[in-house]
Amino acid sequence: MKFLWVILLAAGLWAGEFESAVADYEQGNYIKALDAFYVLAKEGHPKAQFNVGLIYANGKGVKKDMYQAMAWYKKAAEQNNAQAQYNLAKLISQRPDKEDPRAMKRVKYWYEKAAAGGQKEAVNNLALLYLTGRGVEKNKIKAFELFKKAAKMGDSAAQINVALMYAWGKGIPSNKIKAYKNLKAALLQGRTEASPYLDRLCKENSWACQNN
Repeated sequence: MKFLWVILLAAGLWAGEFESAVADYEQGNYIKALDAFYVLAKEGHPKAQFNVGLIYANGKGVKKDMYQAMAWYKKAAEQNNAQAQYNLAKLISQRPDKEDPRAMKRVKYWYEKAAAGGQKEAVNNLALLYLTGRGVEKNKIKAFELFKKAAKMGDSAAQINVALMYAWGKGIPSNKIKAYKNLKAALLQGRTEASPYLDRLCKENSWACQNN
């Protein structure tokens, strides 16, 4: 939940207003930006709905309000905005009732929607649900397949997760070279937590780390 949608709309009714609101936000005029986004959001503009949710979630110019954030994310999510679907799932999973089976079904539903829309972090988080059995029947093989998919999409967290399964996962076909390559890829993306796993892997299987 770190960014605004800054890709401008094609020429149309909302393009100028949306561009101006993005500019105001980037200049720190959060209230003015929120007012403009709110008008567009009420008219059904999904990216504006997402941005209203984002502003409430981050507390930019307003008091943080996760209920407002979720409400606006949901409006955008229902219009197939993949980032809103992902953010909504994350917020639901962080609520006090997150262990409620009904809540976890909603988390799974929105992660699946976001994953179908190409949101790589959603694919990784969906894999985590299957790995831990939260809201779904535990399925390590399905989790592994989803981690592989997210890792190929470039998600650094998934690269670490799939590497750990390749290197030390029980019931998973061992592949130390793929484990090494995924840990290196994650490290190159700034995931410093991959470093101790990489050191362990190379200490235990030095051949896997040579010329790869």
